[in-house]
Amino acid sequence: MPFRWSPREHLSLGAYLIKWLCIVTPTSIAIGSSCALFLWLLDRATNLRFQNPWLLFLLPPAGAAISLLYSRIGNGAEGGNNLLMDAIHGSENGDSGIVVPRRMAPLILVATIISHLFGGSVGREGTAVQMGGSIAAAIGRWFRLNLGDFRILLMAGIAAGFGAVFGTPLTGAVFAMEVLAVGRMNYDALIPCLAAAIIGDQACLAWGLHHSRYSVAAVAPEIVGPLTLKVILAAIAFGLASVLFAELIHGISHIFKRTVSRPWLRPVLGGLLVIALTYLLGTRDYLGLGVSSPDPQAVTIISCFSANGATPWSWWWKLLFTVITLGSGFKGGEVTPLFFIGAALGNALALLMNAPVELFAALGFVAVFAGASNTPLACTLMGIELFGASCSLYFAIACFLSYLCSGHSGIYLSQRIGTPKPGSKHLPASDSLRAARELRPGWGDFLARRRTASETEPSRNG
Repeated sequence: MPFRWSPREHLSLGAYLIKWLCIVTPTSIAIGSSCALFLWLLDRATNLRFQNPWLLFLLPPAGAAISLLYSRIGNGAEGGNNLLMDAIHGSENGDSGIVVPRRMAPLILVATIISHLFGGSVGREGTAVQMGGSIAAAIGRWFRLNLGDFRILLMAGIAAGFGAVFGTPLTGAVFAMEVLAVGRMNYDALIPCLAAAIIGDQACLAWGLHHSRYSVAAVAPEIVGPLTLKVILAAIAFGLASVLFAELIHGISHIFKRTVSRPWLRPVLGGLLVIALTYLLGTRDYLGLGVSSPDPQAVTIISCFSANGATPWSWWWKLLFTVITLGSGFKGGEVTPLFFIGAALGNALALLMNAPVELFAALGFVAVFAGASNTPLACTLMGIELFGASCSLYFAIACFLSYLCSGHSGIYLSQRIGTPKPGSKHLPASDSLRAARELRPGWGDFLARRRTASETEPSRNG
């Protein structure tokens, strides 16, 4: 067979790379620098809250201020991560009607810092991703990109924000391609997303910011053995925990919207519930980010990697604090609380099953997020980037099984269904998780069926 080579094809590939590097480089530097500012402010706000415990009592009025801020000048920015996904899907379908406002970045930055300063149990990923998407959208409009390139730049903005805030550029690149559709990757944005995640991370580091580092003792992988069986059982629990988190956060948000007509009053009530729970439990361990604490006895993400570093129900309390905070209208991410929930659940399962605590905390750290976000590949890579490759087999088992067990639930309702999961083939591809969730019977339907059955039972027996 004769040797064939097309110089034109490679020249066009070179032009493609140069084009996207020219677009992505300034965009990612801006996003990485913005994330550095966000992380610096977040650290200051967290330390200020630790030094002034009375700030917790201002959580209700702080929530009202956030709600009023978004209602007065939000201009659609309240859609958050789901708005970004809708804009990307719209661009893919030739619909330019969904606008990502420039004000999304400063609004989510201010609102998240307020939530953390006064004790809200929220994270940081959602903030970084929204900042990245908003900055990318503004630059895309400035460059007058066509819809196809605009869509890719939005994905690159997500990758840069995620990679910068967690210090995981490879995960950020894959997350941006995987999160848009369940069971489907968007490889057309591969190079822009990878470049954006790397540059964004390096830009953040250049400002002197440092990320939390974790260590897990190497465990020899075994294809068949008791430890693998324990990992499989734990992965199922992680998947169910992710379903519980996603359904509670959507359910609580629905309850607040249905029962409280004034939007500003919802976070006020949510803040009061958080204060009540704090004093009911007698601990502040479940406020804020939860990565670390000045109290050496506190339950934190870091403490979950040690035996007795968490109580058997720490995962549940962090879950409850978070779904109340976010469901009532406070702003911030879901991912770091999911890390806490997963690590604490892994700690409890390790003690229950006599398994390595460090390993199971690390597995829960990434697997609960994998189930809640439907991004098993990105979360497997996150486990490798954060904890090392020695346990990569277990990370893959935990993340992929958690993803499978989470069904068609998730924290991002605008995710499309690219490939339905096994057992749910009746769901049409391209439907969103929001549509899939509406097709599922709720507790009200279940109770109505039970009531109907109980009413007809006497007539059957008679």
